[in-house]
Amino acid sequence: MGTLLIALSAGLGFIVAYHTYGRWLGSKIFRLSAKAVCPSERLNDGVDYVPTSKSVVFGHHFTSIAGTGPIVGPAIAIMWGWVPALLSV
Repeated sequence: MGTLLIALSAGLGFIVAYHTYGRWLGSKIFRLSAKAVCPSERLNDGVDYVPTSKSVVFGHHFTSIAGTGPIVGPAIAIMWGWVPALLSV
C-alpha cells in the first residue's frame, strides 16, 4: 500500500508541475507563442530545408534516442537494399 501511495503522489506531483511550472517556463523563459513560425517553414528552400511530417521525425528521434540504429540499419538493408541503409547513417 505504501508503494502505491508514493507512486500515485509522484504521478499527481508530475501532472501538477507539468501544468504549472511547464506553463511558466514556456511563457517566461522560452517565450513560446502559437503565432511563431517554425524555422523549417520560415527558411524553406524546397531542397534540403523543408518541413517534415511528424511520423518521419518520430522515427528519426526514436532510432536516435532508443539506440536502435544498429537494428534499424540492417532491417532497412534487408527490405530495400544497402544503398538506403548507408544513406540513412
